Amino acid sequence: MSETGKQWYVLRAMSGKENKVKEYIDAEIKNGSLGDLVSQVLIPTEKYYSIRNGKRVVKERTYLPGYVLVEANLVGEIVHVLRNTPNVIDFLGGANNPQALRPSEINRILGKAEELQEEVPDAVIPYTVGEAIKVTDGPFNGFSGVVAEVNGAKRKLTVTVKVFGRNTPLDLDFTQVAKE
Repeated sequence: MSETGKQWYVLRAMSGKENKVKEYIDAEIKNGSLGDLVSQVLIPTEKYYSIRNGKRVVKERTYLPGYVLVEANLVGEIVHVLRNTPNVIDFLGGANNPQALRPSEINRILGKAEELQEEVPDAVIPYTVGEAIKVTDGPFNGFSGVVAEVNGAKRKLTVTVKVFGRNTPLDLDFTQVAKE
């Protein structure tokens, strides 16, 4: 808890509308109607890799879909205002008895969210052994070859290309190749 009386609560929102709920509540805080009683609105997110046009792109997705964390002091009409926010279903625990998260729970959620921001999970490599590829980056740019080995943990491929008439194995990052 950052301020006295304020605790973390969970709002159940329509899946995919978490950002809209956050924007709406942040606007209400800025306008002053919730400013003293609601201090933070968070949506835990995680980063992941995807392949777009042969390039590795880092994207972000919601870690807990359908949930929005709110640090608030639930007095007076605040429960009613938060519950009637567009795209909000209800509080976790029900509107009559919203349950605050225990400090250990919020620390675990926030700690896990921070950990996921730092660590990017292994990417899914869209290549299989024996598949024909073309090198698009590095000193062997333009060479064609065949995938000989896939190492998902290191995000590497072993590709066999013909150099001066001989098969030569190359260890490449999967972003350095494209399917033929």
